[in-house]
Amino acid sequence: MKILAAVLPVLLLASPEDHVVRTWKKIKVSDKFYAEGANVGDFNKDGKMDIVAGPYWIEGPDFTKMHAYAEEKAHDPNGYSKNFFAYTHDINKDGWTDIIIYGFPGEDVSWYENPKGEPGPWKRNKVIDKLDNESPQFVDVNGDGVPDVVGSTEGKLGYWTISDWKFHPISPKSHYQRFTHGLGIGDVNGDGKMDILEAGGWWEQPKSLEGDPEWVMHKVKFGQGGAQMYAYDVNGDGLNDVITSIQAHGWGISWFEQQKDGTFTEHAIIGKNVEDNKYGVRFSQPHAIDLVDMDGDGLKDIVSGKRYWAHGPKGDAEPNAPAVLYWFKLVRGKDGVDWVPFKIDDDSGIGVQVIAADLNGDKYPDVVVGNKKGIFVHLGEASKVSKEEYEKQLPKSANKN
Repeated sequence: MKILAAVLPVLLLASPEDHVVRTWKKIKVSDKFYAEGANVGDFNKDGKMDIVAGPYWIEGPDFTKMHAYAEEKAHDPNGYSKNFFAYTHDINKDGWTDIIIYGFPGEDVSWYENPKGEPGPWKRNKVIDKLDNESPQFVDVNGDGVPDVVGSTEGKLGYWTISDWKFHPISPKSHYQRFTHGLGIGDVNGDGKMDILEAGGWWEQPKSLEGDPEWVMHKVKFGQGGAQMYAYDVNGDGLNDVITSIQAHGWGISWFEQQKDGTFTEHAIIGKNVEDNKYGVRFSQPHAIDLVDMDGDGLKDIVSGKRYWAHGPKGDAEPNAPAVLYWFKLVRGKDGVDWVPFKIDDDSGIGVQVIAADLNGDKYPDVVVGNKKGIFVHLGEASKVSKEEYEKQLPKSANKN
């Protein structure tokens, strides 16, 4: 395990009088390929957040001690893992956080029962035989306060309730298959119910879910199929917009502004060319996105980066380019919306999952990554600076003359 010095400044503006610069301490937990995702949870009930990546849960706050909960097996980065997504939840309601693993697309979902502090492997419970989609999620869809497994199976889009692991289809049988890209959950029309997003549009949740009715599909072209998708009011006009990457193995992240008539207008955040971003930021294969308030200003920001070697060293767009990791600060101003980019790292990137959550208890999100470069924790540290110092460290295009 390697700990790298905090060298990359990332800026926060907590209040008009309080300017904060964040630097990032990169912890390389492992350089082996175990999984394409990672997540967080307090697995030993010590009050400190831990992480899970591949077959290990790793103790916080130092992230040096690894505990195997499943078979310890690393993978060839030219190939694939059977561990694409990790989620955490107390599945059996015994007061201990369990681990949920989505395997390779089109394969099974299992949850691992926390042994309540006892050593050794955790009991595996296989609960779903086949989960399709490359961005399946674990979010409360039906409003009962419990997260659901969201994806597709046998060509139908829908969700599984974890109380009984029953599948609830929302669509007829269609084009959905194991490698379908792009999926999200959010309230698109503002009726207080969670809708489901995909690259081809959004499915409107009906007034009642009794009997598993088919949801109404609203066709919109949200790119070619990216990563996790979000419904969020970007510009503060009271209408939820859509945030998504445009092509998971290609280029582009955009937000789609919802108009009063229900149509959407695309605004590029980054694209294939340097000119597509006013700060000159470009990277390929944005196969994972998290949407989190990174700086405590009340607005949600984008966390994303480059997925490294998705299909080996010769596949897809620029497979060997630096594996960068960024967060994009949402700024609402008199001239409209801006997404100010701040680089967290240039040698870790993302997998098919990237998670931003507070690991060190300072109330600011840190970032966890599992991918073909290894397992990484990026811990953010904050220090107050003068307004002059703050503005000096802003990306060049954001400086005011």
